Amino acid sequence: MTDDPPWEPPLAGTETEHLIGALDRQRATFRWKADGLDETGLGLRIGASTLTLGRLLKHLAAVEDNTFTVKLAGVRINEPWFSADWEAQPDWDFVSADRDGPAELYALWDAAVARSRQRLAEALADGGLDRRVHVGDGRASLRRLLFDLLEEYGRHTGQADLLREAVDGRVGEDPPAGWQST
Repeated sequence: MTDDPPWEPPLAGTETEHLIGALDRQRATFRWKADGLDETGLGLRIGASTLTLGRLLKHLAAVEDNTFTVKLAGVRINEPWFSADWEAQPDWDFVSADRDGPAELYALWDAAVARSRQRLAEALADGGLDRRVHVGDGRASLRRLLFDLLEEYGRHTGQADLLREAVDGRVGEDPPAGWQST
């Protein structure tokens, strides 16, 4: 038995276990960086950037849903994404987050990640990492989707690190032992 936190990737495992472990570590670190804030904390901007932790929460919820619906299965994305006017507002996920309260933003991201985990488990059981997905004219694999999502989280977790430090000084690479989102 190990005392490693649940988001720690395996030290030795399969390719699938390492990919999922790395993604879950990024998810946990991102969620910890955004965790427990009120509207002011989620809305804080630094410098000339328009990014906020609230905007990143909603954007990554959209990325999760898009990755594991449209890209994975080739099906229509669910609400609130489907009815958004993406042509008029290409950054709708970011901009609309300013109207959402903390509870709504956290619930949106948490639910999107839960759906993603379920859909990923089903896809892995039905073809594994080599399963073809609905991007790149059907040439791309589930493996590619996971690497792309890992890259997306890496970029935005770094941004979240800077934003959270500006909010209240929270720093660190991983959530502390025993941490659970609020």
